[in-house]
Amino acid sequence: MTPETVLEVRDLRVRFGTGVDAVRGVSLGVRAGETHCLVGESGCGKSVTALAVMGLLARGATRNAALVAFRGTDMMALSEREMARLRGDKIAMIFQEPMTSLNPAFTIGSQMAEVLERHRGGGRRRALDRAAGLLGRVGVSAPGMRLAQYPHQLSGGLRQRVMIAMALMCEPELLIADEPTTALDVTVQAQILRLLVELQRDLGLAILLITHDLGVVARVAHRVSVMYAGEVVESAAVDELFAAPSHPYTRALLACVPVPGTVRRDQPLGSIPGTVPRMRPGFVGCAFRARCRYAMDVCAEAVPERLRAPGHRYLCQLAA
Repeated sequence: MTPETVLEVRDLRVRFGTGVDAVRGVSLGVRAGETHCLVGESGCGKSVTALAVMGLLARGATRNAALVAFRGTDMMALSEREMARLRGDKIAMIFQEPMTSLNPAFTIGSQMAEVLERHRGGGRRRALDRAAGLLGRVGVSAPGMRLAQYPHQLSGGLRQRVMIAMALMCEPELLIADEPTTALDVTVQAQILRLLVELQRDLGLAILLITHDLGVVARVAHRVSVMYAGEVVESAAVDELFAAPSHPYTRALLACVPVPGTVRRDQPLGSIPGTVPRMRPGFVGCAFRARCRYAMDVCAEAVPERLRAPGHRYLCQLAA
């Protein structure tokens, strides 16, 4: 583990009480000042991976890993009290839907101030002053007035900015953003992405960004891990992934992105037939084979890991 690695995950596995393997052997790393994107369809295990890293899985879920480390500290060995001190302080998370993540019964100021008071102390006045400063930093107009408002009084874009400001209250080193632009219009999406890039540049944040939008990946990522059915099927630097996608699932995802000037009005948009399967214990082979145009009989056997270039790995029976 290099000194600049903020988060390292090795062979993470999550199983729910229903017998579904939601995450199967995920390994990834995020360095300081780097954005690592987890990309894939809904149901591929991206959000569950993030929740497992944070230790926020629902009851009935079991988590196992060779290593889940933050700055060299094995988080799997920490007690719940020790993890609670880490969450919101050194590691912060922006959840997928700000309307359900913010408490409708408390004002914005009360919820933001609680983060700083819990982890750093210093009193309510100091916490509210910092909250107002951060709201202004993330582009919220009249931040002093917003502190007295409730979540339902804000637009979706403002609520998302509040969630980002709340995550920054204690100056975290790692920010996990779970689809922060979902359900926002295109203009607001661009503003939120620009804001994350600026904050990363100014604060040196390590960001684990979860998305299903390859346009977002191309714009902000340094490294990309493509997830399918609970496992990382391809991982590479963003330029290498877009220039030379190696796994059939990655190629299929890229083929679904309409390219201006090349798609005719009467031409159907790209799509991947079928749905992501629910993985059960004991499954062997490639989970994508039922939807893959290149599937062969050998795809039902154990899938080898292949190396296309330094740092570019993928799981497939076919060589690139």
